[in-house]
Amino acid sequence: MEKVTSTILLVMVVAAVAFSGCTDSSAGNAQEKITISGAFALYPMMIAWSEEYNKINPDVKIEISAGGAGKGMTDAISGMVDIGMVSREIYPEEEAKGAIWVSVAKDAVVGTFNENNPISQDIKEKGFSNSSLTSLYVDAQYATWGDIYEGVESDKAVNVYTRSDACGAASIWAKYMGYKQEDLQGTGVSGDPGVAEAVKNDKLGIGYNNINFAYDLTTGLPINGIAIVPLDLNDNGKIDPDEDFYTTRDDLIQAISEGKYPSPPARDLNLVTKTEFTGATKEFVEWILTDGQDYILENGYLPLSNERITEERAKLS
Repeated sequence: MEKVTSTILLVMVVAAVAFSGCTDSSAGNAQEKITISGAFALYPMMIAWSEEYNKINPDVKIEISAGGAGKGMTDAISGMVDIGMVSREIYPEEEAKGAIWVSVAKDAVVGTFNENNPISQDIKEKGFSNSSLTSLYVDAQYATWGDIYEGVESDKAVNVYTRSDACGAASIWAKYMGYKQEDLQGTGVSGDPGVAEAVKNDKLGIGYNNINFAYDLTTGLPINGIAIVPLDLNDNGKIDPDEDFYTTRDDLIQAISEGKYPSPPARDLNLVTKTEFTGATKEFVEWILTDGQDYILENGYLPLSNERITEERAKLS
C-alpha cells in the first residue's frame, strides 16, 4: 500500500507541475501579463508606471504600445488588450459596448510651430485666439502667414498639420474650437511624433501636440526646432503677462493646475477596459491611483486631486 500511495503522490506532483503553464522557469514564479494600447498622450507615463511597478512586482509582464486613443478604445472593448489608453472623454456608444474607465492623470494639447518661422516673434507676441484657430484649422481662411495678423507682412504659405489617426489630441484640439476631429483641415500625419517631426522640419509648419511630445522630457524646454503657440484667451490681439506660461513644461503644468490654461485643450487621461477591471489589471490600476500618483509630476503630467482619486478608486470596487 505504501508503494501505491507513493506512486499516486508522485503522479500528483508531476500533474501539478504540468498544469502550471504560466510559470517562469528561470525564477520559479508564475508570471501574469497585462496588455495595454492606445493614446500617445499616456504612453510616456505608462512606460514610467510600468517600470516602477515592476520593481515591486517583477512577475507581472506589462506590454505597452501606442497607436492613438481610437485604437486604445477599439482594442479595449474588443478584448484585444486588457487596458486601452484614451485621452478624451468616453462616448455613450462606447459605454453601450461595455467600456468602463477610470481617469488617472491630466495633461493638455498645445499648438506648435517651427521656431524658424519668418514671423516667429509676431506669433509669440500676438498668439492665436479661438476664432483665429478656427479660421486656420476649420475654415482654411489663411493662405499665407501674413493673412493671420493685421499689419504683418508675409507671403509665405501656411502649412497646417493635423492628425490622420483617430486620437484624443485631435479630438480635444477640435473641441476647444467647438468642432470634432473630422472638421480639422490640413495635411494628415499619423501619431504625435509624426506631427512634431513634420512641424520641426517645415519652417512654415504649424500643428498641435500633447505636451510631452512638444517639450523635451529632460530639459523641460520646447523640443529643439519647435515653439509653442500661445493662446490669446481674452481675444485682445496680444499675449498678456497672465497668458504667457509656455517657457517651460513646468510653467504650463502650473497654468493647467491653476485653471489658467483652459480645459479643453487641457483634459483628463483615462484607462479603459471592457466590463470591469479584474485580477492583475485591477491591482495595477489601483497602484496607479495610489502610489503611482507620486511619479506623475516628474514625468510632465498633472496628478489627480485626493477627492478625485477617491472617486476613481470607487469605480474599481
